[in-house]
Amino acid sequence: MKKVMVLKGGFSAEREVSLVSGAGVEQALRQKGYDVAGFDLKDSGALIDALRREKPDVVFNALHGNWGEDGAVQAFLDMLQIPYTHSGMKASLLGMDKELSRQAAAKNGVRVAEAERLLYGDYKSRGTKIPYPYVLKPVCDGSSVGVFIVRNDADRQAVSYERDDVELLCEKYIAGKELTVMVWKDTAYVVTELRPEVAFYDYKAKYTEGMTRHILPAEIPEEAAATARRYAETVHRALGCRMVSRSDFRYNAEDGVVFLEINTNPGLTPLSLVPEQARFAGISYEDLCAELVENAQCRSRK
Repeated sequence: MKKVMVLKGGFSAEREVSLVSGAGVEQALRQKGYDVAGFDLKDSGALIDALRREKPDVVFNALHGNWGEDGAVQAFLDMLQIPYTHSGMKASLLGMDKELSRQAAAKNGVRVAEAERLLYGDYKSRGTKIPYPYVLKPVCDGSSVGVFIVRNDADRQAVSYERDDVELLCEKYIAGKELTVMVWKDTAYVVTELRPEVAFYDYKAKYTEGMTRHILPAEIPEEAAATARRYAETVHRALGCRMVSRSDFRYNAEDGVVFLEINTNPGLTPLSLVPEQARFAGISYEDLCAELVENAQCRSRK
């Protein structure tokens, strides 16, 4: 049986989520009979030592956020010629950059909202061309970290980021229902509607039990559900994703289904959406993890 190293933790704001995902993956793979070694990534030097020591056949990438999803760890493992789960370097880089993934979506006929990419320093000094209301978020962060909904001047004054060089995406706010769609092996099975108990589906709403209702399948017209599934498959293919991804959308009758972003390495916690949609499609959590391992790849040097 293959030896699998589960990478978890990492350096991003999503570290705690990654640790929970990693723990679940380790347990699932052990139940499937794999030889599993977990590794809490805190510095890259220690990772090199661990890989030399453990000599895994496959690395299961349970990292979230920067370094885990942005192509960095993928390039590192490609260089070492160690197969890893989820998408490769290029798809990961494109998926992590919200503007690049939006561009790829739009070029393939997927509806996106009007948006502007700019630095926080520029936003402070001149604002944005996008009229109120709009959503302001870091170009390369996940789990709704650092997201502001700006409806008026008072909201704008409340926007704050640590550095002026933080790259932001300012996107027209689309009212309506929050939708998400998993793609598994190039196929989208179902649409989930997310109904948070708070005004915005933020980090706390995502990872606190009872804070968000998951309506599965989503209570939307079938035509809209079909569009969301088709859009998710289209973006998955356009970016070159492997095995699994999850795309997020907004929907209302006037604007239709609008693509927001894609996650090429979605969470695998007890509250995560991919395991839930996988169960709906008849795929157990354990089988999900095992299939990711069995389809692990790295970029060939040839």
